Order: sequence, then structure tokens, then C-alpha cells
Amino acid sequence: MFGVNCRVFHKVLPGLPLRWQRVLPLVTVLLMNVSCGSGLADSEGMTVFRYNEDQNITSLDPVYARNQANIWAVSQLYNSLLELDDSLRVRPAIARQWQVAEDGLTYTFFLRDDVYFHDDECFPGGKGRRVVADDFIYSFSRLLDPRLSAPGAWVMNQVARTENGELHMEAPDDTTLVIHMAQPFPPMPGLLTMQYCAVVPREAIEAYGQDFRRNPVGTGPFRLAYWREGVKLVYRKNPDYFEFDGDQRLPYLDAVSISFIIDRQTAFLEFIKGNLDVLTRVDASYQDELLTPRGELQEKYHDRIRKISMPFLNSEYLGFQMDPESVPPDWPLRSRKVRQAINYGFDREKMLTFLRNNIGTPAHAGFVPKGVPGFNENEGGYHYDPERAMKLLDEAGYPGGEGLPDITLHTTQAYQDIAQYIQFELARIGVTLRISVNPSATHREMMANADASFFRGSWIADYPDAENYLALFHSRNKTPAGPNYTRFSNPLFDSLYDAALSETNDSIRIGMYHRMDSIIIAEAPKVFLYYDQSMRFAQNHVEDLSNNPLNHLVLKRVRIDQQ
Repeated sequence: MFGVNCRVFHKVLPGLPLRWQRVLPLVTVLLMNVSCGSGLADSEGMTVFRYNEDQNITSLDPVYARNQANIWAVSQLYNSLLELDDSLRVRPAIARQWQVAEDGLTYTFFLRDDVYFHDDECFPGGKGRRVVADDFIYSFSRLLDPRLSAPGAWVMNQVARTENGELHMEAPDDTTLVIHMAQPFPPMPGLLTMQYCAVVPREAIEAYGQDFRRNPVGTGPFRLAYWREGVKLVYRKNPDYFEFDGDQRLPYLDAVSISFIIDRQTAFLEFIKGNLDVLTRVDASYQDELLTPRGELQEKYHDRIRKISMPFLNSEYLGFQMDPESVPPDWPLRSRKVRQAINYGFDREKMLTFLRNNIGTPAHAGFVPKGVPGFNENEGGYHYDPERAMKLLDEAGYPGGEGLPDITLHTTQAYQDIAQYIQFELARIGVTLRISVNPSATHREMMANADASFFRGSWIADYPDAENYLALFHSRNKTPAGPNYTRFSNPLFDSLYDAALSETNDSIRIGMYHRMDSIIIAEAPKVFLYYDQSMRFAQNHVEDLSNNPLNHLVLKRVRIDQQ
């Protein structure tokens, strides 16, 4: 194996035309793979899209696509029944259409008959076969295999079971799949867009076993060409991909090259030098270099770089422990008025401007973020009102904060600056915060075990429905078994949540969601900080790089201008 670094070529030969600089990284990968039999053909004239992952990709098996690095890598290789567009609308993928029974208990999917698995040695003659309905039954059932400990097994929780405990699904023919539900669950189509639900062939699983993680066989626009873990991952175009853009078969790109530079400042410099086509996140180490305090691209980069941003379905918050068994009876944050006072006691706009270059939206509404269908307004919650905060403390028996003991806020190093800002702001109304900074793993464990009485947290949507956020407040979802980290409990909230699960009328269900969010605002089990914003920066020669509020990376329609 050659220990070649792609970036060396750009440093040694900086005067090459741009189109040759674009080709050289794949030439390097070709050299690196001569002894590995990767099958990479002559790369001259190929269009290669290059991005960096500072987190390791642990598996190319979709059942383990639980974090962004894995999801982005897997989504280029596989398809499922349905997918999301840039506005989070569910649309057909391998299913050309679907029907839902009036009672919401039966979903019938009608599949395309022109979708094939990637060519692979696991098939007779090495030629990929056509996808049929039974492949989805196999793939969905595989999520429940206890030997896999698949993190996405919960996606099938609402599907009915047969007498043998198997998923109640059937395939009347090769292009028809029927899923029977245990109860109506309107968000189900959104769940089926997740990468956990991608279709895989039985032949590949049986041939590769546990090593399927690095021998992926899917239906997606790209297929694996080379993977040296932690160093380089290369995909090549799938020449038999089923989707077209007019008369043009997708994808437009010839290859995708993923590097693994851990240091984000180094990755930023590689992007600025033109060695990466996209920068996928903003880090504190370079955000001021790239962005103005108002979040606009610095003028010196206007002729080279394009900013792509939109709401990201991630709510950042501080959580109060609400379980009476986990906090003492005289703990002041058991008082709703004290919790409300803290919510009114700091300026969210100033926090975002000074600490995040205005990336995000101040959370002036509830926990469900702006961008979730039915939640497009940012109002009805908390704003900066120190006088009202002082009045609430007075009503709670702590005039000017007198008698209020010090409160410890648990956080991680990445959010220490925000914690310190809130500490400074709340001191003005008489609330004294002490900050405890913990390693991320320790922090998560403390949250799960109710050992942190006041803590920083965040929640990123798994699928585009408000239920995914409101589930964090149902009493049966209390940690450690569920995601209710505050251990909030409210009978009215629980009854509305349970009713909404079986409500098939979208307007009525969204109305229930708003009532639940209002309860959360009033009871204030959390301090709502901000709704996040995804931000990418692309070289100007990259065309049609889209995004959506779940921060997906879709490359099948991306083009590169080689002029």
C-alpha cells in the first residue's frame, strides 16, 4: 500500500489548471489501490466531489446509520421505499406510490420494477438482481435481529406483530408490499425515509456476514470503490442507477472522495486552498474568519465560495430535573415561577450574535423548532424581559434572588461559552449559577441517570414530525428507558400525546401538537436557547448542492463545472 497523501499534489503543482487539480485526488487513490485490486479505472476527465469527515465512519451497513457521518456515507449507497425532498415532504423512491387505509392500520406500497442492486460477487455471475417486495420484508426484519443490536430497531415499534412475533408484513407479488400497523401512526411514512429502512439483499448479508459493514451492496447512485478506514473513502458512480433527470441518468458525478482530517482548522484550510469542494460545518476555530458577526460570508470570499444555509431541526436547551425522587423537596427549581424567571432572564439574540455569529434562531417559541411542518412561527414562548423575571422570583419567594441558593449547571466544554454567558446574564436578576464542565460521555450518563439537576442538552429530529420532539415529555418515556431526560410528567400532556398518535387528520393532529407545546412553554421544564441552522460552504464550481432541515447530504444531482 502506498502511503500517498492527495493534498501533496496541490502543494507541489499549484499551477495546474483547476480541472486537473480536480482529477489528481482520484489519481492518487488509483495509485493507492494498485495493490488492493480496487478496480478503479482511468480517472482522467472524471468529476470528483470531495468532502471531509472529522468523525470516523464506523460502518456502511444502514442498520448502524445513527450519526451524521454514517448517515451521509450510507445515503449515497442505498435507497428505501420513500425519501424526503428539500422541504421535508415525503415522496416516492423505490415505491412509486403508496396507499393508507382509512383506519390508518394498513400501508400498501407499489414498487418500481426497474431498481437493481449493485453488481457484486454475492450474486450469480456478479450481476446485481432486481429489487422485489420480499427484500423490504427481509431488510425491515433484520432491524430486529438481536444479534445486531441495531440502534434503529425502534422504527418498527408501531408495526403489528404476527403470532410468531414477526413483523406483520406481506408481499402479494414482487412489486407490492403491505405493512400492517399495531395502531395508527401518521408519522410512519417519515420514519420509512430513514437510512435504517434502506433495502439490502439477503445474498450480501449471507455472503459477508459481519463484514457487510465494509462490503456494502445497495441500490444507490454510488457504489463503494475503496475504503481505508480513517484515511480515505471513495465511491464510484452506479451506471445502472434507476433515477433520471429528464433524459439524463443520475448521478452526474463520476466519483465521491471522502477524507478524514480530524482537526477542523486543518480541514478549513484545505477547503480554502480548493482541496475540498464543501465545508459542512462552522467551527469556533474559524467562524470569525469566514463569517461576519451577523452571520454573512466575509466579503473577501464572495468570488470563490457560496454559503448554503437553512433551519436545522435541532433544538438546543437547558433542562431541569423534574422528578421529585431525584431532587430534594426544597430545591428551588421545582418552582415553576423560578424556571420561568430563568427563561426570561437572558438575551437570546445577543447570545447568538456574540457567540455563534448569528447562526441559528433565538428560541422564542416552544421546544418544537422552526421548520417542522406546522411550526413555522417563532412566537408564544419566552423573550428577554428582566423585569418580568424579577417579578416572578419575587412571587416565588426570592425577591431580588435573596434566599436563592447557588444553582449548578452541568455542560460540556463545547458549550461552556454559552453557559458562561447565561451565568453572567442571570447574575443581573439575582440568580447565581455555578458551571460544571464534564466530558461528553459523562454528561450523557448523568442526564440518563437523572444525576444532573440542571443540564445542557439538544435534540435533533429523526424524522420531520413534531411527535419526535414532544415524545421527550411523555411520562412513559422517562430516562433511562426513553428520551425524557427531564422526567417531566403531566396528565393532560400525556392524554393529548396519546390521542395525537391515532389521529389521521393532519390539521387536527397539528392542533394537538400546538396544545402540547403550549403546556411545555407554561410548565418550563426546559430553558429554550435556540433553534439551530445548518450551514455549508461550497466552492463556486459546485452546482445543485441542496440541503434540507434534517441536514441531509444528497449528491445524486450535484454537478461540477470543470471550466
